[in-house]
Amino acid sequence: MKSPSMLRGLLSFSSMTMVSRVLGLARDVAMSHVFGASAATDAFVIAFRIPNFMRRMFAEGSFSTAFVPVFTEVKETRSHAELKELTARVAGTLGGVLLLITALGLIFAPQVATVFAPGDIAQPHKFDLIIGLLRLTFPYLLFVSLTALAGGALNSFHRFGLPAMTPVILNVCMIFGALWLAPRLQVPIMALGWAVLVAGVLQLLFLLPALRGLDLLSLPRWGWRHPQVRRIMKLMVPTLFGASVGQINLLLDTVLITLLVTGSQTWVYQSTRFLELPLGVFGVALGTVILPALSRHHVGTDRAGFSRALDWGVRTTLLIAVPAMFALLLLAEPLVSTFFQNGQYTVFDTHMTTLSTMALSCGVPAYALVKVVLPAFYSRQDTRTPVRAALVSLVTNMLFNGLLVALLFELWATPVQKQLGWLQGIAQVPGLHVGLAMASVLSNYLQFALLWRWLKRAGVYDHQPGWARHWLRLAVSCAAMIVVLLAGRWLWPHWTVVPVFVRVWHLAVLVTAGGLAYVGTLFACGFRLRDLRGN
Repeated sequence: MKSPSMLRGLLSFSSMTMVSRVLGLARDVAMSHVFGASAATDAFVIAFRIPNFMRRMFAEGSFSTAFVPVFTEVKETRSHAELKELTARVAGTLGGVLLLITALGLIFAPQVATVFAPGDIAQPHKFDLIIGLLRLTFPYLLFVSLTALAGGALNSFHRFGLPAMTPVILNVCMIFGALWLAPRLQVPIMALGWAVLVAGVLQLLFLLPALRGLDLLSLPRWGWRHPQVRRIMKLMVPTLFGASVGQINLLLDTVLITLLVTGSQTWVYQSTRFLELPLGVFGVALGTVILPALSRHHVGTDRAGFSRALDWGVRTTLLIAVPAMFALLLLAEPLVSTFFQNGQYTVFDTHMTTLSTMALSCGVPAYALVKVVLPAFYSRQDTRTPVRAALVSLVTNMLFNGLLVALLFELWATPVQKQLGWLQGIAQVPGLHVGLAMASVLSNYLQFALLWRWLKRAGVYDHQPGWARHWLRLAVSCAAMIVVLLAGRWLWPHWTVVPVFVRVWHLAVLVTAGGLAYVGTLFACGFRLRDLRGN
């Protein structure tokens, strides 16, 4: 696959994802306005995170990375009838397994809630909310995983736009639930649970006509013994383990956050929203677009094409992720106060969310680069190496979690709070969620460093020319943007005490000026759009 095709795929995927992320931000604005940072919001964040964890393991994690290379190989080397049968067999097998998992999740919802939220057991009302919401959100796993199957098949045919649009449906449903349904329910937060359930069904139905257009739609069939299904399952085992390592990381973070001050779940959740734009629009998009390309180069034993495709992905990622990191660091408070500080979301909530946003923003390059480098392993059907990196990242994250939360507790706790002991004391000191964010950043940088080292050691990637010029342009352009944003922050230092309208136009000016400074300097240094097309 040539670079111009990847660029078109990236633009198609990114433009649709941009719409989704903007609506995702609107969804969270609606949530903060209606519910604030409360025990009810914390309960929904936990309940929605559980099926989301499993979605990342099955749909976006082990399944997609195992399915796309095999699907692409069958598409390139076999008949369309065999490809159609593979789709039906995979759908039947995946659907059957996930149907069983979903049923178990509904039956054992209290036990699952206990594992994910041990710190909330002592709060019966909040714990019951988590169980009720979990029973509404858990079936989302089944529908979104089948949606990922349909999306993977469409991506292999270079149809990136429609799969990228499916999150829009979830965001619209949740906005509708928060603003219209919540005021009409006795327990308003349950509206978000119903919204997630309905969205899962609609997302799957949305992609089925496109599959029919490719003549890939047929009734799912059990395919446990089908040779290609067994290949996918064989590839899934190590990737499932690798993906579960990452989800264990998130599980441990969730468990620790339940031990902290009420509102911590919501503060971290809202912070991640601002990372979704550079990561979802460009990081995940690049990884999604580049996987079929790398798979095809590998099948065709085109090492030069493989290197060019990967090099293109890394350079393009850096062009977006590095300025995004600096922009989020400098605009954290303006962003949080402008979008979330309204209705039930207080100035204190803004301050707490700003702290975790600044911490998480430092990891944007690492998060994005991992998304782009992983397909270089999966396209070669090497699913074991990423597991090793994920295991190291897991252990590192656990160590840094404990170390940084303990350090911040010692720095910020009052003598009275310290006398309560560590476990009771951390539930009284706000801001300790920042330690978890910092630990996540450090472990992700380590994961990327290991993956990059092992990729070069495998000898499948050749360094492409022009990197010194690329780094120089990037450094000068980021410096110009930073100067402009610092000048804006000096001119408008107060954000939490001015009216919302003033915040909106001040933020619009800062974002526009910073973006123009970065892009303008980039072009002044010799960058041209044709550079994105690769060699």
